[in-house]
Amino acid sequence: MRRDSVPGRAAARVPARAAPIGAATLARVPQLFASRPDAAKRFLEFFAAQIRNPNTRKAYFRAVSRFAGWCELNGLTELVDLEPVHAAAYVEQLGKRLAPPSVKQHLAAIRMLCDWLVVGQVIATNPAAPVRGPRHVVRKGKTPVLTAEEARTLLDSIPGDTVVGMRDRALIALMVYTFARVGAVIKMRSEDVYVQGRRTWVRLHEKGGKRHEMPCHHSLDTYLAEYIEAAGVGDDPKGWLFRSPRARSGKLNGNPLSQSDAYRMIRRRALAAGIRTQIGNHTFRATGITEYLRNGGKLEIAQRMANHESARTTGLYDRRDDQVSLDEVERILI
Repeated sequence: MRRDSVPGRAAARVPARAAPIGAATLARVPQLFASRPDAAKRFLEFFAAQIRNPNTRKAYFRAVSRFAGWCELNGLTELVDLEPVHAAAYVEQLGKRLAPPSVKQHLAAIRMLCDWLVVGQVIATNPAAPVRGPRHVVRKGKTPVLTAEEARTLLDSIPGDTVVGMRDRALIALMVYTFARVGAVIKMRSEDVYVQGRRTWVRLHEKGGKRHEMPCHHSLDTYLAEYIEAAGVGDDPKGWLFRSPRARSGKLNGNPLSQSDAYRMIRRRALAAGIRTQIGNHTFRATGITEYLRNGGKLEIAQRMANHESARTTGLYDRRDDQVSLDEVERILI
């Protein structure tokens, strides 16, 4: 956005990276910020330049818009009128309707935006800075996991006589054996599977533009090789590795598999394998980490394999205590 832009034309000059929520959406600046040209411009710049992740951008935009609507309903139409007591009252009301993690996310969005406005000299102080969010401590993740036997059953149940079956088996195995996020897996190109030192490696493009490389487990190596040969994707290095099927043809087209399609495929394959656990895309990341640790792996190594910033995050995927709890319950001999 040029410095000499007219505030009213700011939405038309939002950089392309703001596209996930749309220029038309950004143009509807809440009245709390639109009442002042400098605030409106700073509001747009915050979402266009400060928030890089599309999902975070959407969530934060909804959060601050909701806060602005609450302010308007309560007669707070000017930014300079906002005080910590107002932000605290809003957070208190949110806590009656939303779970603590959602409340903390809303507060983080408001706090970050107000910090940006302070830096831009739109407001003197951040009214949300001293406000404390609800206490929320997570020691164990909620992601459903499979046992090693269930994961093996699922992989073995997928027919390997069709290219779609080989694709599904390779995709699931990739998430299990590399602890990869589904978002990184579906972004892979054919060239992201390569040989180095007589070993097959995979290159994952994780969140924040981070590149993460992992050697393949021997089972994953086999699944990937069979799929790549059957699908012929190795002839197109820049093409997508995991592709969508043509309607009712059993063949793949050049389009990437979407995250929602991957989820539906996983649910369908799990049902066919007789697995009753309500698994999702993230299940295999948690399953792989849990089984690695169960078999003597180290948490700090699992952290690097999962490309986590903190070992605490990796620990949320460690579900070994689930089995301990089950064993103890079975001691109740009635």
